[in-house]
Amino acid sequence: MKRLTIRARLTLVYGGLFLLAGLLLLGVTYALVSYQIRGGGPSTMISSVREGTSPVDEVQPPPKEGQRIVAEVADDALWTLLTQGGIALAVISAASMALGWLIAGRMLQPLQRVTETARRIANAPAADRGLHERIALDGPRDEVKELADTFDVMLERLDHSFDGQRRFIANASHELRTPLTLNRALLEVAIHRRAASPDTRQLGETLLEINSRHERLIDGLLLLSRSEQEPAERSFVDLADVAEHVASQVPTGKVTVHTEAAEAPTAGNPVLLERLVQNLVENGVKHNLDDDGWVGVRTRTTPDGSAELVVINTGPQVPRYEIPAIFEPFRRLNGERMATSGAGLGLSIVQAVARVHGGDVRAEPRDGGGLTVTVTLPAPPQST
Repeated sequence: MKRLTIRARLTLVYGGLFLLAGLLLLGVTYALVSYQIRGGGPSTMISSVREGTSPVDEVQPPPKEGQRIVAEVADDALWTLLTQGGIALAVISAASMALGWLIAGRMLQPLQRVTETARRIANAPAADRGLHERIALDGPRDEVKELADTFDVMLERLDHSFDGQRRFIANASHELRTPLTLNRALLEVAIHRRAASPDTRQLGETLLEINSRHERLIDGLLLLSRSEQEPAERSFVDLADVAEHVASQVPTGKVTVHTEAAEAPTAGNPVLLERLVQNLVENGVKHNLDDDGWVGVRTRTTPDGSAELVVINTGPQVPRYEIPAIFEPFRRLNGERMATSGAGLGLSIVQAVARVHGGDVRAEPRDGGGLTVTVTLPAPPQST
C-alpha cells in the first residue's frame, strides 16, 4: 500500500485538528443556545410589558398553544444553527485544508532542496561528478538547517576523498612509469648482447613480458583515472566510424569479427570513445573459443535518438550473478583477482567512459556462452 507524502499527512493533520476544534465549538454553542432557549423559560420570551410597570410583575404564563409555538420556534432555531453552522464549518474546513497544503509545502521546501541536490549527485554520470555542489541553506538554525549543513560537510569530505584518490593514482602511475621504462631498456640491452647466454635471454624475455604487463597496468590506471573525469570538450563522434576502425586494427587471431555499422551519432571525447570500443572488442577476442570463435560489433541509433553499441562474443558460459563483478577493477569471473594476462581494467574503463559521457553499459549472458555487452550514449546536442 502506497503511503501518503509528508506534505499530504501534514495537511490532513492540520485539517483534522481544525475540523475537530470546529465540531467542538459548534457543539458547545448548540448546548448553550439550547439551554438559553429551553431552560431560560418560554415565559420570558412572551411577555407583555406595560408602560410604567415592572416586566416581572406583568409576565403571564402563555397558554398551551403558545408553548407549542415557542417550542417549534426553538427547534427551528436550533436546527438552523446546526445546519448553517455545519455548512460554514465544512467550507472553512476545506479552506483550512487548502491553506494547510500551502503551509506544509512552504515548510518542506528546504527538505525538497536537500532532496534535489542529492538526486543530482546520485544521477551524475561519474562517481565523483557533482560532489562540489553544496546546499548552503539559509535561514534560522533549526533541525532542517542542521540536516543541510551536515549533508554539506559529508559532500565536502567525499569530494576531498575522491580528488585525493584521483591525484594519488595519477601521481603514482607517472612515478612508476620511469623505472619501468628504465627496466625495459636495460633488459633489452642485456638480452641483445652477443655474450648473453640462452638462459640469460630467456630470463630477460620473461622479465620483459612481466615489465610490459606492469606498463599496461599503469597505462590502464592512468586511463581509468582520466576516464572518470568530465571531458573538457565534446565533439561529434559517429560510433559506426569508430567501430569499423577498431575492428580493422585489433589483432583477432583465429577469432572472426563481424561488423554491422549503422549511423550512431553522439558527442564526447573521441579518444576515450575509441578506447571504449577497443576494450570491448579486445575483451571479446580474448575471452573466446579456441576454434570457430567470433565477435559481433553492431552500431545503430535507437528510436529515442541515442547511440547504441552492441558487442557480442562467443566464449565460455558466464553465470548471471557474476555479471556485476566483471566491471570491477582487477576482477575476473568467480571472484578471482587479476589474472596474469591483461591488466583487469578493460570493462572498468568501458563503464567509466560510458558514465562520464552520460550513457550506460550493461552485459547479459549469451545463450550458448559468451556475453552481449550493450553501450548506450546520448544523442549529440542539436546545433543551433
